Amino acid sequence: MDIGAILGLAAGGIALILLLFALAGVRVVYQYERGVIFVLGRLIGAKGPGLFWVPPLISRMRKIDLRTVTVELPPQEGVTRDNVTVGVSAVLYFYIVDPNDAVNNVLDYYRATVQIAQTTLRSVIGQSLLDQVLSNREEINRGVQATIDQRTERWGLKVTAVEIKDVQLPATMQRAMAKQAEAEREKRAKVLLAQGEFLAAQTLADAACLLSTEPVSLQLRYLQTLTEIAVEKNSTIIFPLPIDLVAPLTTLLRQANDARAAGPSEGPVAVPADVPLVLPPAQ
Repeated sequence: MDIGAILGLAAGGIALILLLFALAGVRVVYQYERGVIFVLGRLIGAKGPGLFWVPPLISRMRKIDLRTVTVELPPQEGVTRDNVTVGVSAVLYFYIVDPNDAVNNVLDYYRATVQIAQTTLRSVIGQSLLDQVLSNREEINRGVQATIDQRTERWGLKVTAVEIKDVQLPATMQRAMAKQAEAEREKRAKVLLAQGEFLAAQTLADAACLLSTEPVSLQLRYLQTLTEIAVEKNSTIIFPLPIDLVAPLTTLLRQANDARAAGPSEGPVAVPADVPLVLPPAQ
């Protein structure tokens, strides 16, 4: 084999090695990722997205996901300010703002964030009353989110929200709260019943005052009531006769008795004009 062939093979081998060396440094990063590059242990920075080249063998790249991370925190037991033991579970949402700080300032940003979220949640529960934990969840969520966001800012993270998922109470406390809720409902029912009776009595009093001003309307109401109760033909109805109907007859009888006691009358007995003449029905 001549020297030219040997040189050709050597050149081809060197070219192949250079090609492999060049391909070894090619990196591809997706749109939602960034590649944090270290060259000889020195932080170069984050690159991406897309295709780029880094020096092989002397560089190291770590991919960081920039999408929002959802972490479901396990139930955290804590004692409220009024000495009630509760278990609170929550959901944490965060994403990476600065990939360089997430890699360079903390060993494991995911684990560190979860741990700080759990301790902060227990701390906030210990500073709150039970009624606040049950009713003012939005305020507790904002307090926990602000505290975690402040502590993780150096790690290049942004905590967007913390949502309390569930609150577990002791069995004795659940029974006590159930009794309290039942007593509250009974109180409301009695108050509503008393208010209804008061309004009904007030309405009846107003109606009585209105009817007392017009005696004719009272008689019409009486006749209407008779018409309504007379629908049932197989019922026996006993009702009193209004005094307004018998008052003229009583006056007439009193005048007749007075005339008889005075002696024979010289003329016919005068009948008041307002006394109606009632004739017996024809047989």
